[in-house]
Amino acid sequence: MNKPVIAVVGRPNVGKSTLFNKLIGQRLSIVDDTPGVTRDRIYGEIEWCGRSAFAVDTGGIEPKSDDVILSQMRRQAQLAIDTASVIILVTDIKSGVVATDAEVAQMLQKAGKPVVLCVNKCDKVGEPPMEFYEFYNLGLGEPVMVSAVHGHGTGDLLDRVFEHLDFSEEDDADGSVINVAVIGKPNAGKSSLINKITGEERCIVSTVAGTTRDTIDTVIENKYGRFCLTDTAGLRRQSKIYDDIEKYSILRAKMAIERSDVCVIMIDATEGITEQDTKVAGLAHEAGRACVLAVNKWDAVEKNDKTMQEFKKKLDADFAFCVHVIRSAGVHIGKNGTAHRQAV
Repeated sequence: MNKPVIAVVGRPNVGKSTLFNKLIGQRLSIVDDTPGVTRDRIYGEIEWCGRSAFAVDTGGIEPKSDDVILSQMRRQAQLAIDTASVIILVTDIKSGVVATDAEVAQMLQKAGKPVVLCVNKCDKVGEPPMEFYEFYNLGLGEPVMVSAVHGHGTGDLLDRVFEHLDFSEEDDADGSVINVAVIGKPNAGKSSLINKITGEERCIVSTVAGTTRDTIDTVIENKYGRFCLTDTAGLRRQSKIYDDIEKYSILRAKMAIERSDVCVIMIDATEGITEQDTKVAGLAHEAGRACVLAVNKWDAVEKNDKTMQEFKKKLDADFAFCVHVIRSAGVHIGKNGTAHRQAV
């Protein structure tokens, strides 16, 4: 997994996700007119001229915002920048150069990475409009005209990007990968579990239910093999889904189940086993996937000498339809960075 990484960054709502989807050739990132739809880093693979690289979509960068979610989006974007081989800065010709564009450009110049400036929404072919030349003021060299919606200029953009990539260390090994989808209700601890397994802040963690919107893929390798861990949006009851963005998120989560080999079903021990937990497990069961039940926040449950056995009996009763499910250990993701396990 030593392929070079391309980070797609920019302020909110300039078309980063639309461009990302166009470059990787599939609708992996959610696209909506609402600023801030993409929050975590989304990975996909770009193939160009016989070479391939990973592209990472990021949430819109608001350098001076104090909002909790926007601050974490900025932090996620910075992590993507730190790990990238080359960066695509996406701007919007319709709004021109704004102060945030200049601030993001300065942040990228300090990173010391190659940056390709993309001027998006240039939907007309031919000579650049006069507004295009304004983007030279960002000090990032010659901009590339692109229409992410129509695909105009994406070839020129990739030519410029791939000029900066080093493929000498690319790992050509083609080992099998086991796809693992982590599913469950909102705020059950799915993102925390993946962050703990990978040892990095791969996914945004917040007490606000619904923080994860896109499905997030992370590949890890250990003595047991290679695993692609997919963090998914929390699956709520249909009556609790209020906006189109969340509907798209739920669809992505269900698609993640379909392409997985194993599903880890996260249960919040403080809430007990609910009807929604069994419905989530039912989705994996109907898809014919192997399943593991992971009971999180076990440390927060008041216990006596019968608590463990009673909980185990309820697991066996409520998930009786999943005869193939492995009852995992009770999991507590500690604040000090440790993951505690107690057999259930």
